[in-house]
Amino acid sequence: PVFHSLWCLAAQRKGMVISMDKKRIPLRPQKEKRAATLAFLIIAALFLVASLQTQYTPVEFLLNMENFWSFIFVDLLPPKIADWETIGVGVLQTIAMAMVASLVSAVISLALAFLGSNTTAPWKPLKKNIRAFASLQRNIPSMIWTFLLIMSFGIGTVVGTLALLITTCGFLIRSFIETIDEVGGESLEALQAVGAGRLSIITQVIIPASLPGFLSWLLYSLEVNIRSSTLVGAVGGGGIGLIMMGYIKQFRYHSAMGVILLVAAIVILVDLLTNFLRKKVLA
Repeated sequence: PVFHSLWCLAAQRKGMVISMDKKRIPLRPQKEKRAATLAFLIIAALFLVASLQTQYTPVEFLLNMENFWSFIFVDLLPPKIADWETIGVGVLQTIAMAMVASLVSAVISLALAFLGSNTTAPWKPLKKNIRAFASLQRNIPSMIWTFLLIMSFGIGTVVGTLALLITTCGFLIRSFIETIDEVGGESLEALQAVGAGRLSIITQVIIPASLPGFLSWLLYSLEVNIRSSTLVGAVGGGGIGLIMMGYIKQFRYHSAMGVILLVAAIVILVDLLTNFLRKKVLA
């Protein structure tokens, strides 16, 4: 009994409590409880402030659920494809916009990534400027770029392609730089030790080691651009997004729903294809 009491006391000091059937039940420390309570109160306070600022009330949303479901099942469903020829052209334009933006951005980003990487940058100020340039491109959404370009070029696929190209270029520059910076090992050290030039290091070590990463990021950007091209097109960038927005403005919700489901199917197929290719590349 004395040994059992001492063992129970030691277990309690370690954060464990012993029940009557001698099973050990973990006991949460007081610090974790206070931290969890404080985090919950902060989140609740932020939610309250945000709700007051936006005038959002969950009760009002629940009371209006009847109108929401009525819109879904009466106005949107069943979906309808009004003009297959027009929609087919819009789908091809959307895919072409995504492919052109991804491929051209990959070429530009690859050249700038070698100038902005810690491993291959010839000049430190140039490296910082390229990273800042990529950050600016990446952090401004493609829809904002679309609005800016529409003021210069008007509505059309050229605007959508340029908007996707700008944002994709910023994303790929950063991704390619990180891929290059991860390259190292004995081969790189051996070439540096024998006095190999920067061009030899890039062609003999960095490009072969980074090529799977480059292709993986390129496929990912193509997948993202297929999704983004629909939104860019909806605000004036051309393609299937512009057709969908036209149906919505004409209150042809059944036709708009058909386009939405078609876009969802295309995105799923592209996602499956890029995942398959990515596994083949990284295998």
